Amino acid sequence: MISRYTLPEMERIWTQEYRYECWLEVELAAARAMHDLGIIPDADWENISGKADFNSERIDEIEAVTRHDVIAFLTNVAENVGESARWIHFGLTSSDVLDTATALQLRQAGELILAELNRLGETLKLKARQYRNTLCMGRSHGIHAEPTSFGLKFALWYEETQRNIQRLQAAIATVSVGQFSGAVGNFAHLDPQVEELACKYLDLEPVKVSTQVIQRDRHASFLCELALIGSLLEKIGMEVRHLQRTEVQEAEENFGKGQKGSSAMPHKRNPIISEQLCGLARVLRSNALAAMENNALWHERDISHSSVERVILPDSCILAHYMLSKACGLINNLVVYPQNMQANLELTNGLVFSQALLLHLTQKGLSREKAYELVQSNAMRCFETGKPFIQYVLADERITSLLPAAEIKDIFDYDRYLRNVDAILKRCGII
Repeated sequence: MISRYTLPEMERIWTQEYRYECWLEVELAAARAMHDLGIIPDADWENISGKADFNSERIDEIEAVTRHDVIAFLTNVAENVGESARWIHFGLTSSDVLDTATALQLRQAGELILAELNRLGETLKLKARQYRNTLCMGRSHGIHAEPTSFGLKFALWYEETQRNIQRLQAAIATVSVGQFSGAVGNFAHLDPQVEELACKYLDLEPVKVSTQVIQRDRHASFLCELALIGSLLEKIGMEVRHLQRTEVQEAEENFGKGQKGSSAMPHKRNPIISEQLCGLARVLRSNALAAMENNALWHERDISHSSVERVILPDSCILAHYMLSKACGLINNLVVYPQNMQANLELTNGLVFSQALLLHLTQKGLSREKAYELVQSNAMRCFETGKPFIQYVLADERITSLLPAAEIKDIFDYDRYLRNVDAILKRCGII
């Protein structure tokens, strides 16, 4: 089970025991509100607040007969409270308790995920600074394009992490709502003041309108954000997997002492964390889809969403938290090979300067089409023979008649590809 790899706080939030604790907290908030509004007598409130408790094993025994978890819970609480328990759950329905308690769980889980997101952001920021002047090959379609800064890879992920932080904060706020409005959400048996006070005690916002349930677009929004976090981690993992390929070998996951990569081939060092991130991101996306399908329910309510959420809410929260923790370790311990980056820059014998040459020729008055033709014809000869691109350029009188040899040699300079990196990092708030 994935949960055994997560931090204790996240595990605890999704245990059955803690779920009951949240139910009790919600029931006590409602009872307190009713007491403060003069509905529940002082003696009964003192009895409720002092004696309300539960026993998970006893609840299971009762539920085996009632086949209704909330009724089993309330029955057990009443066993502890006595006659005053008649005021517990007064005017409420099961979903008032279930949905409001779920809000408490999601808010706490979201805060833990948010902390890991912030940790990832700080890790990426440090790597962006560290490698901002490390030149590597930029690729489009998997093919060599132009040189770039290795630090910009981390800056890109950092910036997306910041967007995820903002979206998650909004998603936490969206699910941090409660309701105490009764069987079909119309306050037939309680005044809306009870809801306002009870939500205040729980530090939740009261929903403005509900049926019998808090509407599931809120939960779908939360899980969609977790899926987007997974998508970022998949993006990072996929890039590391590409960089670790034997033919590239510009960076790789840290390979610990005693670690083994293959049962058959002792030489293997595989990107296992990166592959985990890519695979597990699919689960987060699948769960987000299930959450969206939960939004449409029969009339005021059915329970088709309930069984789904018992799986997708804990699984997605635990999984996103776990993946972020693994990603932080991956980035923090990433092994980087600048010498291999430099070797890869030279693989195409200077072809990476083709655009710089093209632009200089157009600045000399050639049409873009003519300049492109001149540069491409020499580039194709370089491809075919493997000889340096600059050798063909310097031998082409159509080019040297416009660009002297010294200027051509200046064009074949890697410095241009790093000169604005700091400006980009400043825009991102990295330096």
